[in-house]
Amino acid sequence: MTRSLPSLLALLLLAGCGPGPDTGTSPDLASAPASLEETDRQGGSAPREDSVRLSTGVTLRYVEQGRRDGPVVVFLHGYTDSHHTWDLDLPRFSRDLHVYALDQRGHGDSSRPACCYTQQAFAQDVVAFLNAKRVSRAILVGHSMGSFIAQQVALDAPSRVKALVLVGSAPTVAGNEVALGLKSVVDTLTDPVDPAFIYEFQASTFFQPVPASYLNTLVAESSKLPARVWQDTLDGLIAEDHSARLGRLRVPTLIIGGDNDGFFSVTEQRALARAIRGSKYLLYPETGHAPHAERARRFVDDVHHFINGL
Repeated sequence: MTRSLPSLLALLLLAGCGPGPDTGTSPDLASAPASLEETDRQGGSAPREDSVRLSTGVTLRYVEQGRRDGPVVVFLHGYTDSHHTWDLDLPRFSRDLHVYALDQRGHGDSSRPACCYTQQAFAQDVVAFLNAKRVSRAILVGHSMGSFIAQQVALDAPSRVKALVLVGSAPTVAGNEVALGLKSVVDTLTDPVDPAFIYEFQASTFFQPVPASYLNTLVAESSKLPARVWQDTLDGLIAEDHSARLGRLRVPTLIIGGDNDGFFSVTEQRALARAIRGSKYLLYPETGHAPHAERARRFVDDVHHFINGL
């Protein structure tokens, strides 16, 4: 279960991931089938890493997998994370999908410009990425911070979004007490950011255990961010509130949350489902802020089912 961290406001859950100890007992944590690896070797659809310079001025690192002529699915990670937040999921996704998992600006191995880290800036990068890859429309899958960026893209460039999958999300971060408390801590960070803080920040995010190797990877990825990116990104998330516009969305939307999410309550999750007309809401029991990692097998099955129904 999630560990209490009084010094970090009990649960600092805005990051995309962060496990408890690996017990090795959860079926959701089983390795991806060997058949998928064989498919990669024989079919030429193994994950490929690359980077692209965007018209917005940033260079984004990304992972790509699957058929180049398949439906395009773009994965957007959470605060201080990278494409590695999807490490427990991508091996399970059908290679009939054309998947991109991005390192968003300032994160992972993408460039870290001095400006800007607003939701609009992140969303503009996504549209610029689609342009660079000559993708007319994509399914956007976003976790936590990534879910708000996905919402922003759908609001600002609706013709580019085929569907949304919003994970660990809510209508807004603005006014969220956990986010405001987190800001009071993050505002004090200096370089290099304290590794102990990063570890506890990441480890506080799950209700269910995930592999220790996954935690170590996520801590290493968060350690790449300078303090200014921690601060500017969180400021951008808190400052912006597009919740009043969500009723305008007309794209198929799947919302997946956990009943023990310490960042966004079930009440907030349900408010998001009400705000987006026709959306489907799945609440995972005994699950925290990161259903995609805590319940990887179910998550992938649910997303596959949603995509197949489009």
